[in-house]
Amino acid sequence: MYEWIKALHIIAVISWMAGMLYLPRLFVYHCEAEPGSKQSETFKVMERRLLKAIINPAMFVTWFAGLYLVWAGHWYVAAWFHVKFLLVLLLSGVHGFFARVVRDFAADRNQRSQKFYRIINEVPTVLMIGIVVLVVVKPF
Repeated sequence: MYEWIKALHIIAVISWMAGMLYLPRLFVYHCEAEPGSKQSETFKVMERRLLKAIINPAMFVTWFAGLYLVWAGHWYVAAWFHVKFLLVLLLSGVHGFFARVVRDFAADRNQRSQKFYRIINEVPTVLMIGIVVLVVVKPF
């Protein structure tokens, strides 16, 4: 069963990361749209659907499958896992921030610039690289 759960975990992680990398790009383009315009309303739908239909369920499955793997594989005693866990918590925090941004755009309350979203778009990438290196290399 462990290998099946690991496969499910990897699939969920890929889905979660795909959404986490795409959503802030939508924010960049949404900044260009005039509030209330057809284009802005289209971005609102795209952002909401991406968050609700892909990112949220993928994060949920990632967490639950991952917790099973940690428990079943006794990874909770490994030092590398503690650092990985911290990075996943940070990624989950970024996810929560993105969810708030979706709500802000939905209410036409965005206060941030395209530049901000271009920079924040790199945060999930950096966290993902750290997580993958820790899982594969297990440096300590």
